[in-house]
Amino acid sequence: MVAIKDPWFTVQAIDETTFAISEYGHWEKVHSYLLIGEEQAALIDTGLGIDSIKRITDQLTNLPIIVLTTHVHWDHIGGHGEFEKLYVHKDEEDWLINGIQKLPIEQIRKDVSRDITIATPATFQVETYRPFQGSPTGLLNDGDEINIGNRILTIYHTPGHSPGHVSILDTKNGYLFTGDLLYDETPIYAFFPTTNPTDLVESLEKISKVPHVTKIYGAHNTIGLHADILKEVQDAVRVLRENDLVRFGTGVHTFKGFSIQF
Repeated sequence: MVAIKDPWFTVQAIDETTFAISEYGHWEKVHSYLLIGEEQAALIDTGLGIDSIKRITDQLTNLPIIVLTTHVHWDHIGGHGEFEKLYVHKDEEDWLINGIQKLPIEQIRKDVSRDITIATPATFQVETYRPFQGSPTGLLNDGDEINIGNRILTIYHTPGHSPGHVSILDTKNGYLFTGDLLYDETPIYAFFPTTNPTDLVESLEKISKVPHVTKIYGAHNTIGLHADILKEVQDAVRVLRENDLVRFGTGVHTFKGFSIQF
């Protein structure tokens, strides 16, 4: 098993071919995930872009890497420019190329630079920081299957937090990578103008029915939630609908293991 010590990233081995690459020095506590197949590797998101995530992936594999984007928010596409093959859901192709409209760079720079608890690299200058913009290699659609060599990754379109958000199932191991659709400790967000509460709840219901899930790996906070949380998700969906809470402005709703803010 590879052991990596790095001044910015923390690397956790989930198994011999699956790694979480985390940025704990930033308030987002964002995770990217490297999945290694027999023919190529898939990097799910590329983090904040404060430091070079490719420095880490180069130590973990010599295989060609494809980047699978859960969604086009700045904290998940920061290292996209370091890789050649980038994939995104078709509903966020425009965001990847042109950026998110009405999200000023000043706000992004404020968010990326606040509440940092460890030293950032000399190459990081908040005054010049910009989220990645560029054309994807290809587009993802609901139901797509990507074979990285004896390891098939299934794409689930799970909008709500963003229009083109996807979750990714590693069918070999039962790992479900949920991006910003499901994680613990801090609220799942669906209160921005670019979010959709109804879509988010439908997406939660969708992933709660994905078969053979063993672990859930969200993009923030705890790495590896037990699959039992999917039963809690089903209960939450029912409660939210029965009480007419699936709409903007109803606030934070707390359930066993996670919370949602509309």
